[in-house]
Amino acid sequence: MIVAQVIFWLLIFLIFHTYVLYPVILWALSGKKNNPAPTVPDENLPGVSILMSAFNEEVIIEEKIRSIFKTGYPLHKIEVLIGSDNSSDNTNNIIEKLQKEFSNIQFISFTQRQGKPAIINILAGKSKYDILVITDANVIFTPDTLISLTRHFNNPEIGLVDSHMMNIGLKKEGISIQENAYNSREMKIKNRESKIWGTMIGPFGGCYAIRKELFSVVPANFTVDDFYISMKVLEKGKKAINDLEAIVYEDVSNNIQHEFRRKVRIASGNFQNLQIFKGLLWPPFTGIAFCFFSHKVLRWLTPFFIILSFYLNVQMAMEIKFYDYLLMAYCFVLLLPLADFLLKKINIHIILLRFITHFFGMNLALFSGFIKYFKGIESNVWKPTKRNQ
Repeated sequence: MIVAQVIFWLLIFLIFHTYVLYPVILWALSGKKNNPAPTVPDENLPGVSILMSAFNEEVIIEEKIRSIFKTGYPLHKIEVLIGSDNSSDNTNNIIEKLQKEFSNIQFISFTQRQGKPAIINILAGKSKYDILVITDANVIFTPDTLISLTRHFNNPEIGLVDSHMMNIGLKKEGISIQENAYNSREMKIKNRESKIWGTMIGPFGGCYAIRKELFSVVPANFTVDDFYISMKVLEKGKKAINDLEAIVYEDVSNNIQHEFRRKVRIASGNFQNLQIFKGLLWPPFTGIAFCFFSHKVLRWLTPFFIILSFYLNVQMAMEIKFYDYLLMAYCFVLLLPLADFLLKKINIHIILLRFITHFFGMNLALFSGFIKYFKGIESNVWKPTKRNQ
């Protein structure tokens, strides 16, 4: 039983570390670090190629494109490359109309589904500038987004800069509040990783800038392209950072089923990336290894920690009274998502319960994503998650 107890508490500690202790360590280490962003005159700003894949984005695509051009960035230093992934709605017509208004838009309409990663690979190959800004069609720029992203590239050590994603469209009855809280917490973690080591572990993916020379072609059937591209930058010895002033807006998902499917897809891609980048965990006492292990690897493994710790708790409860009480508490917590589901049926929404549901839902998605990865991923084509539009 001693071995079982040691393993049990080790598993509990690892969960505690990734969700609680690691963010506290980052907070403590980054407290006095203030890395002021440089001020770059317009004439020294680099040329920027903005890459965007779009699939049936008629609701948002015009607002997105206009937000790019409502910028303080010199327009003669911008090109926008858009690939429509066999859109069947009015997306293509809207883009073609805007092409007549903005001459620096290049548009490719694909007649067969390619998937976002494949389209970004193609657009990157056609870009002419040294800085690429890779963005999603539903992410809206502010006038300062491009300036805030690109000003860091005067530092040759900087390879990638992530934006500050702000969520809109929050609703009490769904999961958008929990998604927003989770994303805000993630943003703080990424920003502090940036300040301390320059090893931000993965951008949010909706909008980030990268040196073209560091862009790596995403392999076929990879489902989380932004993480792959970012980790390749770190693998090449350059820094990946986050700029809180590079603000962009995205309508956060409120539908539990849609968000679960998205998280399963992302989780399957996470395990693809773990297979590729496991070498960055060694040597173990570097900034990148510590961040990767604490921020991502442990979190991806948390569903397995939960399952194994529950099994050990059941075994120990048969012999040790303390673990009997602990098992009852464990079962109570595991049943809370069911209570949340039943209360939601009668239009009762308890925020704390919804956070617990969100946590277990996220881990169920991770486990499901692992099963999908284990079976083999045959396509990186998916339908974008419906937002609160």
